[in-house]
Amino acid sequence: MAMRGALDARPLLPFIGVYDTFSASLAARRFDTLFLSGFGFAASTYGLPDVGFISWTDIVAYVQRVRAVVPAAHLLVDLDDGYGDPVVAAHAAMHVEEAGASGIVLEDQERPRKCGHLDGKRVMPLDGYLEKLELVLDARRDLFVVARTDAADPAEMYRRARAFATTGADAILLDGLKDLELVRELAAEIDTPLCFNQIAGGRSPAQSLTELREAGVRLAIHSTPCLFAAQAAVQRELERLHVEDGLLVGPESGALGLADCTRVLDENLEARTSRHPVAVVPAAPHWQLDEVRSSIA
Repeated sequence: MAMRGALDARPLLPFIGVYDTFSASLAARRFDTLFLSGFGFAASTYGLPDVGFISWTDIVAYVQRVRAVVPAAHLLVDLDDGYGDPVVAAHAAMHVEEAGASGIVLEDQERPRKCGHLDGKRVMPLDGYLEKLELVLDARRDLFVVARTDAADPAEMYRRARAFATTGADAILLDGLKDLELVRELAAEIDTPLCFNQIAGGRSPAQSLTELREAGVRLAIHSTPCLFAAQAAVQRELERLHVEDGLLVGPESGALGLADCTRVLDENLEARTSRHPVAVVPAAPHWQLDEVRSSIA
C-alpha cells in the first residue's frame, strides 16, 4: 500500500489541504502529501458552506483532474459521510480510488452535515457507521481509509475510536479536539495510527509537528491553508484595484504576473502528457520535525 509505506517510512505525515486543481499543483511542488478538503472544494466549486452540497461524482471528477497534473503525490480525499447509505459510500470509495485517490477520510456524521470544527454536528449510531465503514473497507483495493468521528463528548469519542480500531481501518481521526490528551490516551492503548486535523480558527489549537508526534499522532491534516491564503490575497488585490474612477492599474512591483502563472500551467500540461512529473522541491527540510511549525499556527 503506497500510503502505508509512506507512513511507515516517516515519523509523521503532514497533509496540506488544497481547494482546486491549481492550488494542488502549487502545493505538490513543496509537499508530496496533499489533502483534498471538502470544505475547500465546496467553497471553490459552489461558493457555499460545507453542509452537504457535494456529490460523489463531483469528488471523483475533482480527483481525476488533480491526479492528471499531480501524478506523484499522495492524495488523501475528504469523502464526507460517503454521500449516502453504506452501498453508496462503498461505491463512491471505489470510484475515487479508480480516479487516483491514495486514501479517504470517512466521517460518522448524520445529515445535514457540517464542517468538523463547527457546532451543531450530529453523529450516526455507532452500529450504522460501522456497517458503512466495513463495506467501504471490503470494497477497496489498495485505498488507505481514515475512520473519522465527529462526536463531541470525549467519552463517546473514545468509545468510537476503540470500535474503529477493530475494523481494519488504516487510521483514526477524532475531529474537533480541543487538546491532545485523548490522543495520548488512545495512542497508549491501540495500534491503529491516529490522525489530527487542524484548521485556522477551528476548535483545535495550532500544534507543531513535534508536539503532535510526541502525543502519538502519525498523520496531521492542515485542512485549509491554501484556501484561506487565496482569500486573503484576492481581497488585498481587489482593495488595491478598487479606485474611484474605476481605473485598473497594473500589478504591484514584485507581484506575480502572466509569465509566473503561465509557467505553472505549462508545467501542469507537461505533467498530463509526460511520464516525468514536476519535481517536489521543499523550501525547507520539513521532515525535520524539531524545526517545523504548523503551517496554520
